[in-house]
Order: sequence, then C-alpha cells, then structure tokens
Amino acid sequence: MLIDDSNTIRRSGEIFLSQAGCQVVLAEDGFDGLAKVVEYQPDVIFVDVMMPRLDGYQTCALIKNHQHFKNTPIIMLTSKDTLFDRARAKLVGSDQYLIKPFNKQSLVDSVAMHAQRQKEQHDGD
Repeated sequence: MLIDDSNTIRRSGEIFLSQAGCQVVLAEDGFDGLAKVVEYQPDVIFVDVMMPRLDGYQTCALIKNHQHFKNTPIIMLTSKDTLFDRARAKLVGSDQYLIKPFNKQSLVDSVAMHAQRQKEQHDGD
C-alpha cells in the first residue's frame, strides 16, 4: 500500500512496484489509507510524512496501535532527512525511513526486506 497526497508519487510508486510483481493499493491521505488498510490488509505500507488532515506520523501511529496491524511494516516516505524526523518516525512505530525522491530499486528492496522479515517471524511462530 502506498499512502501519499501527491498523485505523481502515487503513480510512480504504483508503476515501480507493479513492474516488480507487487499488487499495489493506493490511498491519497491518512484517512483514506486507514480505511484501505482495514479493507485490504497490506503486507507492507509506505506512508508519506507530510499530508493534509492526518500526517504520516499520525497515520503510522494509528495503524501500529491497532492489534491486527501492529506488526505490519510501515516505511515512511519523506524529503525531510533530519535526526528529529527519523526519531519521530521511530517513536510512532515506523520500520524504515525512505528519502524522496525514491527510485524503483529502493522501493522494491524495502518490500523484499520486510517480506523476508515477515516470513521469518511467521516461520518462528
């Protein structure tokens, strides 16, 4: 799932991930994203930090506070790369921090890494 208020980011992310064989669900803001997370139950969620109404930090915290989704990997997408931003992302439960502009390889690598971790966790259950 890719939650971002930028149509350009959503489209490029969808193209990159689809080309890599991923099924992609798009959401245009945090509220839309929360509804779609419950509906589609994605394996990995990319969330833009700066969005109107409900920002990425709030969206991430709400998803991570839900019992069913607390272990779903969330990757924050942002153009802001400060220590404060990284720390705040970690505090709300983000699993990774990806700087924009991202490329196909960084998105695909993130999905692969988190999918492998999920598999290892399930194999250990």
